[in-house]
Amino acid sequence: MEKRNSQVINTILIVLGGGMLIYTIAAENPERYIQILGFIIIMLGLYRATNHWVETKDDHKETEEEQESKDEI
Repeated sequence: MEKRNSQVINTILIVLGGGMLIYTIAAENPERYIQILGFIIIMLGLYRATNHWVETKDDHKETEEEQESKDEI
């Protein structure tokens, strides 16, 4: 359950940061601090997401091994 919550938080950070960047691009007089904050938030979300993917990249192998051992029994 913790992995799923982490992915939801990462997605929210990426979408929030992207929304802030799009807002500053579309605004007539963009606020530089909002743009910088949006960039930082999107990069934080991407950093967290890639770390999560690296940690869980072999989870499917463990699941397949457990399934195979159950099938043998």
